Amino acid sequence: MTHPRPFRFGIVNERAHAPGAWTAQARRAENEGYATFLIRDHFVADPFGDQLAPIAALATAAAVTTRLRVGTLVIDNDYRHPVVLAKEAATLDVLSDGRFELGLGAGWLRAEYDKAGLSFDPAGVRIGRLEEAIHVIKGLFGKEPLTFAGRHYTIDALNGFPKPVQPPHPPILVGGGSPRILRLAGRLADTVGVLTASVATGVQVDDPADRLASRMVEKLAWIREGAGERFDGLELSLVIAPLVTDARRARADVLIRERGWTGVTVDDVLAMPSIFIGPVEQIVEEMLARRAEYGFSYYVIADRHLDAFGPIVARLTGV
Repeated sequence: MTHPRPFRFGIVNERAHAPGAWTAQARRAENEGYATFLIRDHFVADPFGDQLAPIAALATAAAVTTRLRVGTLVIDNDYRHPVVLAKEAATLDVLSDGRFELGLGAGWLRAEYDKAGLSFDPAGVRIGRLEEAIHVIKGLFGKEPLTFAGRHYTIDALNGFPKPVQPPHPPILVGGGSPRILRLAGRLADTVGVLTASVATGVQVDDPADRLASRMVEKLAWIREGAGERFDGLELSLVIAPLVTDARRARADVLIRERGWTGVTVDDVLAMPSIFIGPVEQIVEEMLARRAEYGFSYYVIADRHLDAFGPIVARLTGV
């Protein structure tokens, strides 16, 4: 990448539920230089903890901040008709003065579908439905009425209102880890969120092989296949779990044992693109090196890492 995309950082909220805690966290994220304030989209506690409803929660966060962007990581497409989601997203974009980012995914947590009485269709069907939904949402964001006829959605001369503030639409992130969804993200997204855990079976599987550097190269190739000439314009993103420590190798060894990983060495772990272990200066250097090697410039952390990660945000924001 000749001109690297500047770094930016997001925080995905998993613990702040009370009104005062939620708004305080939004203000703190803004004050500490985070670019985005994010929330997941789940009905059940496992595996990330209970979640607030994303659109309403983000609207509240936007109302108590002025620069902080708010976004979903990610909306499950199967939980909302795209006509409804487009209206909600455009409204939030307007009322936040153009600070909304729409993260979308095909859905993956089988237990959640079962508990909500929703059909958990094969992955190909869910991804196909997501692709159509993105076309519908973008169409409703556009100036003209939308007519769309697909396998899953049919729209007849519907003019979306309101129109979003950001041209041509709020940035769209598509998250996933399989070949088909990463190719789709390459074709249609502005930001690609690369999953480093497999969800193909309907549960999250933390297989260290999925995090290896060689595996990431393969995933980036799928994105490039889908993107073609637009690849260099994409923003690439990872959710990471940074571990700030002076005992780098020892902490990597502990991580292997904590997660029950087998078949990987400490050196393998330290080379994983989504793993950052070490003192602040070393993590900063590795982020610069991995941006050059892989293209990642947008890193997201869970709120529990906010304190430890702050010095890294301060060093790299906008670099």
